[in-house]
Amino acid sequence: MNLNRTPIAVSEAVRRVISGLSKLPVETIPYTESYGRILARDLEASMDVPRFNKSAMDGFAIRAKDSEGASGENRVSFEVVAEVPAGATSRYELSEGEAFRIMTGASIPESADAVVMFEQTRQDERSFSIRKPFTSGENIARQGEECRSGDVIVPAGTLINPGTVAALATFGYKEIEVRKQPVVGILATGSELVDIDVPLEAGKIRNSNGPMVRSQLQRMNIEARMYALEADDFDTLLQRVKQMLNEVDAVITTGGVSVGDYDHLPKLYESLGAKELFNKVGMRPGSVTTVSMLGSKPMFGLSGNPSACYTGFELFARPALLKMMGHDRIFAPVLDAVLDGDFKKANPFTRFIRAEIDYREGLIYASPAGFNKSNAVTSIAKSNGIIVLPGGTRGYEKGDAIKVMMTDMTSGIDHFDI
Repeated sequence: MNLNRTPIAVSEAVRRVISGLSKLPVETIPYTESYGRILARDLEASMDVPRFNKSAMDGFAIRAKDSEGASGENRVSFEVVAEVPAGATSRYELSEGEAFRIMTGASIPESADAVVMFEQTRQDERSFSIRKPFTSGENIARQGEECRSGDVIVPAGTLINPGTVAALATFGYKEIEVRKQPVVGILATGSELVDIDVPLEAGKIRNSNGPMVRSQLQRMNIEARMYALEADDFDTLLQRVKQMLNEVDAVITTGGVSVGDYDHLPKLYESLGAKELFNKVGMRPGSVTTVSMLGSKPMFGLSGNPSACYTGFELFARPALLKMMGHDRIFAPVLDAVLDGDFKKANPFTRFIRAEIDYREGLIYASPAGFNKSNAVTSIAKSNGIIVLPGGTRGYEKGDAIKVMMTDMTSGIDHFDI
C-alpha cells in the first residue's frame, strides 16, 4: 500500500485525471429530451435560413426604383394593390407606383425588392406616401443570410441549451446523437455517519456529503446512485465498491482517504488493482483527495470534511465527468474579482474558500461565505463560487485582486446592474 504522500500541484492533479479518460459511447434520443446533453455530431443546417427572401418589418413592399427622388418636399405616392400576410406570398407583378401591404416574415413577392416600414409612411385608405428613397434589399432578410444548407450550426461537444433545441426543431431533427450520460455511484464512509431519519446519538453525525454530491451531479444532469455501507470495515467496503464498479461508470467515495487506523480506501485501491493517479494535492481544504483509475472507470476518493468534499468534486470530478460526456468546455469559469473581506490565514498551499459572489459598480466582489473550516457545511449553503488564493506566507486583505471559480451558475444577484 502506497503511503508516500508527496503533494502535487492542483493543475498537475487535474491534468492527470483528465488525460486518462475516454468519451462514453454515442446514443440517439428524441430532440425533445436533448436539453442538457452533449452533442456527439456536428449539427448541420438542413436548409437555408431564411429559406426565402422575407420582410423584416411590417410595412409595404415596393420596387426600390419607384422611390427615387422622394424627399420632404417631394413625397412619392404608392397604391396598395394586395396584402401579403406571414406564411403567404403573391405572384402579382407590380407596376410603377404600386405596392404590397406586407407583414413581418412574409415572403417578398418577386416583383418587389424593398420594404417601407409603416412608421415611415403617410397613409390613406388604399395608398401611402414616403419622404425618402429606399435601396434594393432594404428591410429584407435575404435567403441564406443567417446560414446556408450544410453549415455547421453547433459543433460536436457542445452542451445542448434551449437555443440548440430551437435549432433542432428549425432544421427538422426529430432525433439527435448525443454522448451517453455517465452513471455515478456515491458511497459515504465513516462509522460516525447516520442517515437523515436516524436519531442522533453521542458521537454520530448525519451523512451530508452523500446528498451534497448527488445534488452536484444533478446540477450536471447526471444520474447518481446512492450506496449504503452497513459496516465500516475493509471487507464490507471492498465488496460494496466491487458491486458499484459493476453497475456504474464512475465511483465517488467520501471519507476514509487519510492514513488513520479506520481509513480503508488506500488499501482498497491497491486490492482492486486500481492505478493511483495521486493521493495528495497541494491544496486546502482537501489535500488528501485521492483519484485512481480501474480500467476506464475513475474512482474519486474525496475528503470526509464537507467543504473539502465539495471543493474536490468541483476541481476533479466535475471536469472529468464532463470529458466522459464529450463536452468541449469542461472547466468552470475563473474570473477576476476583488476580495470583499479579510482572510488573514497564511498557507503554503493553494487555498479554496467557499464564497459569496456579487457584482456591483462594474466589478465582481467575492467574500468568504461564513465559517470557513474544512468541516463546515453552512458556508457551502451560502456560496455560489470559490475564492482561489495562491499559497504563500501571508494572508489576504479586503480589496486584494483575486480569482474566483464559478460553481453555481444558477445563482444571481439581488439587483439589476446593466
